[in-house]
Amino acid sequence: MRTTKQVLLVILGALLTVVILQNTAPVRIQFLWFSGEISTVLLLFLTAVGGFAMGVMMTLLLKGRTKEPKIPPSRK
Repeated sequence: MRTTKQVLLVILGALLTVVILQNTAPVRIQFLWFSGEISTVLLLFLTAVGGFAMGVMMTLLLKGRTKEPKIPPSRK
């Protein structure tokens, strides 16, 4: 099991390296009144981090709204 995880980590690391090496060209972006050029990898990374942060915040917000489990009345 441990070896399988290590192999998967090496494969994912290699794939990530390929993505980074193939996407180094700068792209022009616009956000509200900001505009500029950044590398595609940086844009993808920032988008992923933003999505992860929103997922964590939604999980924390919804976790506080969980309903208490209903306890059925005891039978005598």
